[in-house]
Amino acid sequence: MSPRRNSSRRQSSRNRGRPNGPPDEDALMLRITGGQRRETGADGEWVTRRIPGASATKVYRCPGCAQEIPTGMPHVVAWRPYGDGGDRRHWHSSCWDRRSHRAPRY
Repeated sequence: MSPRRNSSRRQSSRNRGRPNGPPDEDALMLRITGGQRRETGADGEWVTRRIPGASATKVYRCPGCAQEIPTGMPHVVAWRPYGDGGDRRHWHSSCWDRRSHRAPRY
């Protein structure tokens, strides 16, 4: 008879697929800030947040293409880092990624 193990051989669902090592600093910062990320481009500095489709409950108009972002569609919210939040805009993800190639439409 072999001796009993004090711990399970299977990895817990929490640790499955994660390498053993120091946590990723970017991932930690995204968790602390609620998914906000700072981006710098030709049009200046922005704070962005990716909105998943399940959280998109309202219709918005994208300033990049002037088309509607329907409910349930994943998109990006962007605003200037040093403002009152009045300049917050909801963009299609693809429009946000290509914003440096065309001027915004209002």
